[in-house]
Amino acid sequence: MTETSQTATEPGLSRRMVEILVALVLMGLAGLVLWDSYERGAGWDAGPQNGFFPARVGWILLIAAAAALVSAVRREDSVFVTYGQLRMVGSVFAPLFLYVLAIEFVGIYTASALFMAVFMVMLGEFRWWQTLLAVVAVPLVAFWVFEIQFRLSLPKGPVEAMLGF
Repeated sequence: MTETSQTATEPGLSRRMVEILVALVLMGLAGLVLWDSYERGAGWDAGPQNGFFPARVGWILLIAAAAALVSAVRREDSVFVTYGQLRMVGSVFAPLFLYVLAIEFVGIYTASALFMAVFMVMLGEFRWWQTLLAVVAVPLVAFWVFEIQFRLSLPKGPVEAMLGF
């Protein structure tokens, strides 16, 4: 069985529903842009007011989102993404979300090392010594490049504080 015919029979999220939801979210964002633009002044008074150009972009976004909504409602329904595919996306999104969250508490270098270790062990099937080498070498090289060479201070945590940085 080919992948196309297999995914067509698997249950999942409706393409029509996803497109309608995205169109409605974009219409909401366009409404916020328009509201804010007209609060600031979207006219032309001896030149464009603060909200003039954002209002034009907001109207374009609103029209495009309305067209997408009409198209989605008229579209023949199909599966946008199967639940199996959605689980695969979640298996990447959840650790990525935790990584971004961890940067605040343990710093970018420690969080990056943990993130790499999780992916190398769980998804990459690397040997333990390859994982250890990458988890130590990559943050050290990144630290040398950003902190020492570019003098760009990235978020640090308790490990860097313990080492005097």
